Amino acid sequence: MPKGVVAIVVVLVMVVLWLVVSPPRSLLNITKSVEPTAIVGGELTEQYGCRGCHRIGGEGALKGPDLDEVVRRQIEADPAQVTLRLWLRDPRAIKSSTAMPNFHLSDSEIEAILLYLQEEAASPE
Repeated sequence: MPKGVVAIVVVLVMVVLWLVVSPPRSLLNITKSVEPTAIVGGELTEQYGCRGCHRIGGEGALKGPDLDEVVRRQIEADPAQVTLRLWLRDPRAIKSSTAMPNFHLSDSEIEAILLYLQEEAASPE
């Protein structure tokens, strides 16, 4: 195989790996766009298994923070929930040693999840 073809194949493989491992935000927003509602947010928390580590609405594990408490604190300290948005966008960018995986959420998925978490945190247990 000519060197030029090999180089092109190597570059294409590297680009594909990059898109899989660390997709750009614009691509996520196109390919993972959802309707940002609390109902969709609830579906996403189930899809991503959030309750496997977090307590939400009084249900789930406590391997990670109780998200009801996190949301309540954030609403008072950070009404725009910038910290939670950044955390959901890339957990290791906020805390490099976190066990939370990067789910490569789109902006609309983040909005939907935050709406759901706000609804759950506001509900009496």
